[in-house]
Amino acid sequence: MNYIVFDLEWNQCPYGKDRENPRLPFEIIEIGAVKLDEEKNVLGEFHRLIHPMVYKRIHYRTKEILGMSMKMLESGDFFYDAVKDFLEWCGEDYRFCSWGSMDLTELQRNMKYYGLLDLLKGPIRYYDVQKLFSMEYEDGKSRRSLEYGIDYLNIAKTRDFHHALTDAYYTADILARIDEEVIRMNDSIDCYQNPQSREEEIHVISEGYEKYISREFESKEDAMKEREISASRCFLCGKNVRKKIRWFSINSKNYYCVAYCGKHGYLKGKIRMKKAEDGKFYVVKTIKLAGEDEAVEIREKRDILKRKRRQKKKEAKQRLTIDNL
Repeated sequence: MNYIVFDLEWNQCPYGKDRENPRLPFEIIEIGAVKLDEEKNVLGEFHRLIHPMVYKRIHYRTKEILGMSMKMLESGDFFYDAVKDFLEWCGEDYRFCSWGSMDLTELQRNMKYYGLLDLLKGPIRYYDVQKLFSMEYEDGKSRRSLEYGIDYLNIAKTRDFHHALTDAYYTADILARIDEEVIRMNDSIDCYQNPQSREEEIHVISEGYEKYISREFESKEDAMKEREISASRCFLCGKNVRKKIRWFSINSKNYYCVAYCGKHGYLKGKIRMKKAEDGKFYVVKTIKLAGEDEAVEIREKRDILKRKRRQKKKEAKQRLTIDNL
């Protein structure tokens, strides 16, 4: 398997958000990629400038950051041709790698706009090198800039940042310095093309956690009624386990619970409600091993939420009483 380490640059509507094309808020104007073998040796590179078709002027921030002119881009390839060349160059046995998750999402959004999304079947498993850098060198939660990573590892800055091929090379340099086991155990799943049926749903069990990505539901309430979503199960022994803290939501997007397995200890669950482009909802659910201190932290979150809700009800009742005087 080869690694395709890629980076994109894009433009946005120069006239403000209210005049942007809702189907394509970000138009790709540059693709850069480096192909690595399993030993992280460079096998080749890919680079294309893209001729803009949606936004015919460059946003001032894009021009400021990238230093590109419209005249430069007008000599580029059309996206329709460039992306087909890119995917052909990638080959058959490969895994995408990028700094963060946005590039892969925007690649698919641009492909969908041009009717090419069937060339790249999803959901797509990939390596988020930004996340891997945090797992290897920091706390696993922080998300740093690419330049920060280069400075942290004392990698020589031989080219300017914010050019697709340059940033792809820098990302590849960082990937090559990350332990192979960290890479293998921490792949990511892009769900721009989320599961559409029960058969397409994703179940992944890795070291220390389980991830489940559901099909679509009409509403959040319908999703939470689904047994597979609301259930708590120990991913190590497969047994259904008793919840110590039932699912609760802080902001209607994220739900939390705590369960206990007699053999493996505390488990913490998190459900993230995701809105698909068609307006329906799907769920990304993770179950992880947890320490007692983490269980206590989640219980405190729930108790704080309960107190706030009680206070709001009390204040609403008081206002109603005053209005009726």
